[in-house]
Amino acid sequence: MKLSMLLWLTTLMPQPVADQACLATTVYLEARSEPTNGQLAVAEVALRRRDRGRWGDTVCKVVTSPHQFATTTTPGSFEITNLEAFNKAWQIAGMSIRNWQLPVAQRRMLVPRADHFATTAISPAWSRNRPSVTIGEHAFYAVN
Repeated sequence: MKLSMLLWLTTLMPQPVADQACLATTVYLEARSEPTNGQLAVAEVALRRRDRGRWGDTVCKVVTSPHQFATTTTPGSFEITNLEAFNKAWQIAGMSIRNWQLPVAQRRMLVPRADHFATTAISPAWSRNRPSVTIGEHAFYAVN
């Protein structure tokens, strides 16, 4: 399925399903080749951003904010073809959403306070002089 079609379909879904679909798509695009903890950490960043409200009040709004996640930097014609990886991303998204519904003190957090991440191959200006946690090929940062 094309990325543009999948994102359009989320606009027709009930909110809980749309959020899981948007989060799964983000995990797939950002971290499908990463270990499970890396995928969970990507989902955690998106959910933390939703809670903070700066990037949107739903997961879909957060992950489709301009230039924030791969959902907006990947061409809409991109085909999601690795169904095994997408199924895993769907499971990760569901687990993450359920975890995030717990009281803060009970949540399992891999990257506390992190609201940004980047691959370890680059060093964005916003990442300089900030402590990070590295999982797989991604470094996670608390920027805001």
